[in-house]
Amino acid sequence: MAAPAAERHAPSFQLGPQRVIQMDGSTLVRVGARPSLLQYVRDIWTFRHFLRYDAHARTSSQNNLDSMGRVWMVLNPILQAAVYFFIFGYILETHRDVVNFIGYLIIGVLTFRFISGAVTSGSNSIANNQQVVQAFNFPRACLPISATVRELFATVPTFFVMAVLVYFIGDYQVGDMERAEIVFNWKWLMFFPAIFLALLVMTGFSLILARLVSNFNDVKHIITIGTRLWFYASAVIFSVERFADVGHDWIITVMYFNPAFCVLDIIRDAWLYDGLGDPFRWIVLASWGVGSLVIGLIIFWRGEETYGRER
Repeated sequence: MAAPAAERHAPSFQLGPQRVIQMDGSTLVRVGARPSLLQYVRDIWTFRHFLRYDAHARTSSQNNLDSMGRVWMVLNPILQAAVYFFIFGYILETHRDVVNFIGYLIIGVLTFRFISGAVTSGSNSIANNQQVVQAFNFPRACLPISATVRELFATVPTFFVMAVLVYFIGDYQVGDMERAEIVFNWKWLMFFPAIFLALLVMTGFSLILARLVSNFNDVKHIITIGTRLWFYASAVIFSVERFADVGHDWIITVMYFNPAFCVLDIIRDAWLYDGLGDPFRWIVLASWGVGSLVIGLIIFWRGEETYGRER
């Protein structure tokens, strides 16, 4: 009787004069092999515990060499906001036409720091973990997703401090700054769905950019410049309405479709002006969140077999 095909082709090894061991390689999977898209999503879900553990572990290890440790995770963005207030708000007077400018600036600077940090970390996640990619078989999308989630975990203390600062000094009046009383109520909870949608957007962007940086390392320098332009295109330190006074309505239109601006505007409206956010902002942000995540996952998945190759 003829032997089955799997047995005929299985490699065998002679160990001594009487012992033969056969190895069946039919269940082995090539490292980095690309499965179907549906299976890829299932594999990512299987590694969800790794994502959470990796994000927590790397967040805990940040600033371990500094004597003040995690204090810098909160102190850095606060000092950055103070610098922007002094230069732009006080000297260049970008506070005009902005009610509760201090709170407006705090929300803008600290929230955008999370947005830019998530994109930057996610885009470099494959390039900075080449040895892991080459050695282990797992869905590579776990790395940019984990980097984005890690940035969220690292920013939680900052968000807490941001809420405290906005409530206590957000309506503080300096010079001729306009102010309105800040009311703490359930509308502040709009922060959570806004940040969740922002996380989806950042994850989608990270997946796309991680593939680009993996193939072309120079892209990371363009990302640095791009995030700086994005900062000024998101009305972080000034009101978008100031462009209407000089006839640049097209800039306003671009900002209204900017997901980062939508996040900031929703949080500001809830925390500073007792609102729920413009419905159009929610629609734009949700569209960016779902669209960028789906498109980013497909683009990244198609390049699954290219990650980890020597260049």
